[in-house]
Amino acid sequence: MSADEKFDAIIIGAGPAGAACAYVLAKAGKSVLLVERGVSAGSKNVTGGRLYTYALELVEPGLYQQAPLERKVVREQIMMLGQNSAVTMDYADYSFGEGVPQSYSVLRASFDEWFAAQAEAQGAMLAPGIVVDELIEADGRIVGIKAGDDEIYATVVIAADGVNSFIAQKAGLRDDITAHTVGVGAKEIIELPEKIIEDRFNLQTGEGAARVLIGCSNGVLGGGFLYTNKGSISLGVVLNPEDLASQTKKIHEILQDLKMHPAIYPLIKDGTTVEYGAHLVPEVGYHAMPKRLYRDGLVLVGDAAGMVVNSGTILRGIDLAIVSGVAAAQAILKNAEESNVGPAYVQALENLSLISTMKLYANFHELMSNPRMISVYPAMANDMMKTLFAVDGNLPERMDKAMLKVLKKHVTFAQLIADGWRGFKAI
Repeated sequence: MSADEKFDAIIIGAGPAGAACAYVLAKAGKSVLLVERGVSAGSKNVTGGRLYTYALELVEPGLYQQAPLERKVVREQIMMLGQNSAVTMDYADYSFGEGVPQSYSVLRASFDEWFAAQAEAQGAMLAPGIVVDELIEADGRIVGIKAGDDEIYATVVIAADGVNSFIAQKAGLRDDITAHTVGVGAKEIIELPEKIIEDRFNLQTGEGAARVLIGCSNGVLGGGFLYTNKGSISLGVVLNPEDLASQTKKIHEILQDLKMHPAIYPLIKDGTTVEYGAHLVPEVGYHAMPKRLYRDGLVLVGDAAGMVVNSGTILRGIDLAIVSGVAAAQAILKNAEESNVGPAYVQALENLSLISTMKLYANFHELMSNPRMISVYPAMANDMMKTLFAVDGNLPERMDKAMLKVLKKHVTFAQLIADGWRGFKAI
């Protein structure tokens, strides 16, 4: 391909960010090449969980109704695990299913394949099984990509190649990722009949639950998650790799212990594990985003730009990836033949509230990096519940003194005040 024969845009990575960008550009009549390293979109992706459907509405109104989504999430749950017990907070809001639902559980393998196909139907050219080796640069501007012996040119290149973005590093926009900025996640998809899932989680047909798990990581910084799909459960952990490296147990062993916990095992009992995988997850959010999200001829979107929010109660990445892809497309359409769409891209991110979202949750990682949050406080909560509900014939002198005794068993007042202040500053 000669430099005169070029695409309007080459998008590297057919995940949610890349597919969203390709869809919007192709629908507007732009020539788009969507390059995917896997044999098909979604074939190498084991992440999953939930999609906030407002993001698909930005791509095209009503698009979420066509997507292969699993269950609309109407139950938000936080479970604090003790050694042989659990305390669960369960918030149910059935209006989440009205209008544009709040979120759905989603399986990325099927969702990514569908989304890339939608972009292809709009006119984008999907090229799976292609590994991008280099960026082509001319006069300080990115003008294309090299894949094997092929050179392919474009007005703009969009890097949507994930958390460990090779393209972002090649472009000099970010250094190698460091262990403190990411988590390592491991997940299983466990098949169960739909009716059993609904009975075990108190759900009606089509309804779903999303559960955050705290105190399930063998003392390693991090936590777990559980999402109900139509005919399966997604269960996994996301752990700090630095902290994990100092422990004796491996991540798959911690996940196995979680599966066997007496509060978790009844939920997955008689299920069949049909998928297992591990991957890196951006953890630090706004503070780990590259200082520059673009250079002339190139923009970063999605995980490649560190656009993930982990507040401790929610993990958002898919929706932010889609929004960033839409923002990149809007910037390209606004600038027509211009290669330096970076400033317009950042403005589009502001207009779509993505940057403000990242800033809103910028310090939440400080709260969840406190070791007591993932071990001491879950154990204390379970001990307090036991004090409230256990009946053995021995009455405490006063309930407030009994609770105070439990508290002192786990933390000092100084630690409690310090952690409370740290948490207040984080939010």
